[in-house]
Amino acid sequence: MSTEKPDTTPKNKIDIWRDTPVRLLGYANEVGESFRALVHVNAVRLSYGVAFAYVFADTNDKTKKEMNQKRKIIAAADTLIWQTLASVAIPGFTINRLCALSLFLLSKNKKLSLPMRKWTTTAIGLASIPFIVKPIDHGVDFLMESTFRKFFHPEIGP
Repeated sequence: MSTEKPDTTPKNKIDIWRDTPVRLLGYANEVGESFRALVHVNAVRLSYGVAFAYVFADTNDKTKKEMNQKRKIIAAADTLIWQTLASVAIPGFTINRLCALSLFLLSKNKKLSLPMRKWTTTAIGLASIPFIVKPIDHGVDFLMESTFRKFFHPEIGP
């Protein structure tokens, strides 16, 4: 058994909003998009509400952690942009288009009933979520480091 204390410096601290299952709340709208063919549009809108609540909660958390007023504004903008792109906009669009394409292609098979096509589309959407998370996160990281962070966080830029 080690007697060393774990390193609790900020760089090794767990971010509840990004390093725990709480991060999955940001993907609520992908679940909504997956079920779009089966549920009322208000259920899909509610899923976007959950995802944006997560985005705003993470933005609030990052903003409160900054002491310097200028850095507070930069942290808020950085988090809001990153989370909106990586958790809501890009994954929501991706799942929406994947499900629309799936439903379209399945409609070519006249042997499948409409309920079967809709449930298959939903399953495809749900099954694809785990595969799009990391590539989208990395893509948004690259985008942010090439644009916003290059100007406002020169120490983190490429």
